[in-house]
Formats: sequence, C-alpha cells, structure tokens
Amino acid sequence: MRDFTISTYKTLLNTLIDQGYAFQPFSDFLRSPSGKVIILRHDVDARKENSLRFAEIQHELSIRGSYYFRVVPGSYDEEVIRKIAGMGHEVGYHYETMDTESSRLQIQNSKFQVPNSEIKDKGNELVDGAFEEFCRNLDMFRKIVPVTTICMHGSPRSRFDNKDIWNKYDYRSLGIIGEPYFDIDFDKVGYLTDTGRRWNGDKVSVRDKVESNFDFNFRSTHDIIRSVDELPERVMFTFHPQRWNDNVYEWSKELLMQNVKNQVKYWLMKVG
Repeated sequence: MRDFTISTYKTLLNTLIDQGYAFQPFSDFLRSPSGKVIILRHDVDARKENSLRFAEIQHELSIRGSYYFRVVPGSYDEEVIRKIAGMGHEVGYHYETMDTESSRLQIQNSKFQVPNSEIKDKGNELVDGAFEEFCRNLDMFRKIVPVTTICMHGSPRSRFDNKDIWNKYDYRSLGIIGEPYFDIDFDKVGYLTDTGRRWNGDKVSVRDKVESNFDFNFRSTHDIIRSVDELPERVMFTFHPQRWNDNVYEWSKELLMQNVKNQVKYWLMKVG
C-alpha cells in the first residue's frame, strides 16, 4: 500500500476520530487544552494548493488544524490563506529570518557562526535584522488574518537556527502566545512529524526534532493507524502537505526527491 497519499491521510484522520480524540488548533490548545486531543500542525513549505486540500478535508470532517506559511512564492498566497482561515483553521507564520538575513549579509556560507550564549559583533547585526524582518512579515500576515502563534522553518542546509532570534527578543511582546518548540512540554504531548517522508525520521532531521520521553518508532502512516491505541492522550502531528499526493507521477517524483534529500541531510548531520 502506498503511503503519503490523500486517501491514507483521510484514513488516518478518521481513525483518530474513531479513537475518540478531539482536535484543536495550537492556539486553542494553549488557551484551554482538551483532555484527549490531537494538534494538527501543517508546515506549508511549498505547493500551497496541497495545504488547501488538507484544510478542505478537515473542514468536511468538522475538525480544525494550524497552518504555518512561509514568505516564499510556493507558500505565501493571500487567497489560499484567506480560504484556509475562512474554514475555521488557524493561520500562523512559518518564519526563517535568520536564514534570509544571513543570506542578505552574505554570511550564510562563510565560516562565521553566531554563538547562542553571546550575541555580538556581526551576530548582533544578524539577529537584529532577522527580528526586524520577522516583524515586517508578521504585520503583512496580520493584514490578512489574525496571527497568534508562530513556528520556525528549519533548513538543513543552513548553519543558523531560526529560533535563535528569541535568545535576544521576546515574541510575546508582539502578541504571540506560542511557538511549539518552546511552548509545548513534549514529555506530556507526543510529537510525530512526517519529516523525511517517514514518521521515525530523526536520523535524517536536522531541525525538526524534540526532546521527549515518548519513544515512537512508526515508519509509515499505516503503522500509526494499526497502532493508534498506543498513542498518548495528547499528540501533535506535523504534516508537510507537499509530500502527500494521490497522483502517481507527483507521488513518485516526491519520493525520489525526498530520498535524495534524506541522504544529504544524513551526511550533513554526520559531518556537522
């Protein structure tokens, strides 16, 4: 059976519903968490139309999720954002301004590294510029929809961690109530991500990983479906909708590209 298809995604959602889970967007969970609950997080990295399809499927099932958009052509689309928000889903900002600002300053591929413990010299310029860009982009989103949560985008090719701007600045001062990597206790909330086009891809994930007491080892979505009664009471699922296709050609192309990416990410982790 093929994995990462729209039909498999529907089966997963229906299985979780049958298991008695409620569904909350991330912001609702932070304000008033349900007891047995799934947080559906979607990182809209590319192919925004796939995310719109995910949102429509959830709307048909009367459940809601959270969608985090990048400021790049394959993701940011005001019409798509409005449509997804109009179905009751949460929209947030998938920020990557440490990466974009380091490229602007032409330090992305240099040996220069910003220390986490002490921001100074050019590192200070980088973080200040990244924060200013973050604020501009956040204002741009808020002209379309309310935004109260954010989530970093992690590029495996970048030497910078986009979360490092919060070593100096406080996103709560901007009316942001949560960032998953800071505001969820993953010892109490299970975390499953399809990074690497697999659900146990920690060996090929450079950024999208968390410290947790939960020891999941689901390779495929079908593994999760078969073992759904083993999931904890609270789980955050992270989806990258561009990976999910029923079309055989698109599905095969994504599989090939992801296998190449996984090899590159594995090498980067070995040498880094």
